[in-house]
Amino acid sequence: MHALRRWWHDTAGGLPATFWYLWAGLLINRAGAFAMLFLSLYLTAARGASEALAGTVVGAYGAGGAAGVLLGGVLADRWGRRATLLAAHLVTAVLMVALAFSRPLLLIAVLSALVGVVHSMPSPAFVAAIVDVVPAQRRSRAFNLQFWAFNLGMAVASVLAGVLAEASFTALFLVDAAATLAAAAVIGWKVPETLRRSARQPTRPTKSRARTRGPGLHTALTDRTFLVFVGLTFVLAMLTLQTQTIMPLAMRADGLGPSAYGLVVALGGALIVLGQLFVPRLIDRHRKDVVLAASTALLAVGFGALAVADELAVYLGAAVVWTVGSMLAAPPNAQINADLAPPQLRARYQSVFYLTFPAAAFVAPTLGGVSLQYLGDRHWLIVGGLGLLAALGHLLAGPPRERHVAALRRVADREPTPSGDRVPAA
Repeated sequence: MHALRRWWHDTAGGLPATFWYLWAGLLINRAGAFAMLFLSLYLTAARGASEALAGTVVGAYGAGGAAGVLLGGVLADRWGRRATLLAAHLVTAVLMVALAFSRPLLLIAVLSALVGVVHSMPSPAFVAAIVDVVPAQRRSRAFNLQFWAFNLGMAVASVLAGVLAEASFTALFLVDAAATLAAAAVIGWKVPETLRRSARQPTRPTKSRARTRGPGLHTALTDRTFLVFVGLTFVLAMLTLQTQTIMPLAMRADGLGPSAYGLVVALGGALIVLGQLFVPRLIDRHRKDVVLAASTALLAVGFGALAVADELAVYLGAAVVWTVGSMLAAPPNAQINADLAPPQLRARYQSVFYLTFPAAAFVAPTLGGVSLQYLGDRHWLIVGGLGLLAALGHLLAGPPRERHVAALRRVADREPTPSGDRVPAA
């Protein structure tokens, strides 16, 4: 019993109530956000769209997502985290109802692009709010629980979506809208505004911090230390997206059907749901750059092993390796992202960070498909080599990044509030 209590304390102890309401809102949001998973099937099976047109509409949803990430970051720093979350959830619910009863394909395409915008808006606000309320020493476990909730919600969404799609596509969109409203209700009822007033109006940067702080989104886009980290995260996203983009093609070439692919994906999801809560105790004693280097190396080895994969057992074994890498990477990746952001630009930094995922979602299949077609199994050796280079990059970038974070914290310690008090480092 003592060991169980100690494990629970190390995994989830010491986190404020506001975090848990944010966590609940995120879980409900992800568990109910399933309609767009079946958008292409809905368009072809229910609306008579061609595969090319369906792909274009899904692409519009993705393009909207890239815009929504940036918009969400700016609004979360200006309006506040709570206001941005509520606005995004409420508009999403309205759009989902509209999609349920829309018939013209052009209208569906426009609505899908708008849904892409509002679906992505909450991401920077969620993370910025977590950073606002969770002390720095406990953020690793908070981000670990956030990653776990996201994957658990997606697993539930996949199951519910399949059942609802068999019954009615209209019901699929309406239940999604209801779940979105439920998440909004939790946020509106229990989550206060977490953005400090002093963070809403940035003071003029001094000479010592002019390069790392500024009044707008351009600050994040010109912060070299942050952009190096974003670039390494982009490589991580490129690796993990192989499972959704290129691996199914490789498995088909090896004579393995959709059921085999589903088994590999399900194994990864099950490992995350069952094992993610044990990650904090495993990594908390180690430097974040070392953990990220090790996790990226595991991803590289896992995907590199597919160069010799021709049976399901090899794919399953490789999936265990790269999934463990993903699990280890999630907490320090999010924590470093939070540490690098000046408080008054916290959500803007999150929005730039989250752009790596739609960018990787475009680049991974575009280049990966060409690479697999012309290089065959050597594609996986290139993927593995890229991952190992990124692992080395984390080791090289880690020490100067930590010095940069320490400088930001010293500035935050000296930052006065309007009342004259000092703002503690976040």
